[in-house]
Amino acid sequence: MIKAVIVDDEPKAIKSLLWELESFSNEIQIVETFTSPEKAIDYLKTHTPDCLFLDINMPTMDGFQFLESINHKDYAVIITTAYNEYALKALKNEAIDYLLKPIDSDDLEETIKKIKKFHANNFSISKVEAALLNFNSNLKQQKIILNTEGKLVFLNIDDILYIESDGNYSTFFMTNNQKMVVTKKIKEIDAILPEKYFFRIHNSYVINLNKIKEFVKNEAYVLMESNEKIPVARQRKTDFLNKL
Repeated sequence: MIKAVIVDDEPKAIKSLLWELESFSNEIQIVETFTSPEKAIDYLKTHTPDCLFLDINMPTMDGFQFLESINHKDYAVIITTAYNEYALKALKNEAIDYLLKPIDSDDLEETIKKIKKFHANNFSISKVEAALLNFNSNLKQQKIILNTEGKLVFLNIDDILYIESDGNYSTFFMTNNQKMVVTKKIKEIDAILPEKYFFRIHNSYVINLNKIKEFVKNEAYVLMESNEKIPVARQRKTDFLNKL
């Protein structure tokens, strides 16, 4: 059974989607519904559904701002909207599908297939990642493993200079002057990097502490071994100095 959450500021829209799901599918169980995106965010901090049906047009917070506020790596996101122009942006924000209101039963059936495929793929990848991470913990030279574009990429942590954020994308700058872009937010990257070697020095940057060349206090930036200047956020300066 697929456990789902619905977030939509219109109770009638929630009722309509519930009716569609109950009438045309016995594979989805709605565990919670929310008309308040803020309450939904609080719920998702401690609960992980299999999928989330999310409205785009909400008065206090639109769907894209909602997605920026949560880490939805482990569950499928389906955008619901009355406006077709949101489709492309929805998919760029890592939604697996979008449904146009009023929701068509054939479209919903296709969406359910995508949800099942999403979880089948994630289950297989998670098992592989778990095995690789266990193997990696025994290596003398530690690596990080990134799941990106349908492949697992292994990076030596000593080869990483810093990571820069660009919304839903993160760019790895390497010691060999190469760059690698991954479809992950920087907070997701920061979570898998070893704290002993890496520090999020700014909202947009995580640096390898072993690759710092200088720290210029009066101008609040660090100079990396590659001579790039990385700003030090004022609110992170004390933690950074303690880390050093």
